[in-house]
Amino acid sequence: MSFTIFLALIIIVCFLLILTIMVQNPKSGGLSSSFGGGGQMGGVQKTTDFLEKTTWVLGGALIVLILLSTLSFNGSTGGSKLVDENVAPATAPAPAAKATPAATTPAADSTKK
Repeated sequence: MSFTIFLALIIIVCFLLILTIMVQNPKSGGLSSSFGGGGQMGGVQKTTDFLEKTTWVLGGALIVLILLSTLSFNGSTGGSKLVDENVAPATAPAPAAKATPAATTPAADSTKK
């Protein structure tokens, strides 16, 4: 059950991280210029700092959640092992003997009297 909770949190953090990255202002504009408008001068640097810090926090939270979900995963699915210890290792079949053609004996001529 805890794995499901971690999975839901990972999905939420990924979605927020995508939104945060998409809103940031790259060199040529970006979505933040659409939302913020071109006339802002004073709040632009603070918005950029906030978005950058949010990106780093969400990235760190994603890594931590992934590690914690790995630790909480107990692997009780049954078939998760690559090698089953209870099964004996398969042996290679013995090579088949090379079949030699049977010696042919001339059949008795049944037409002779």
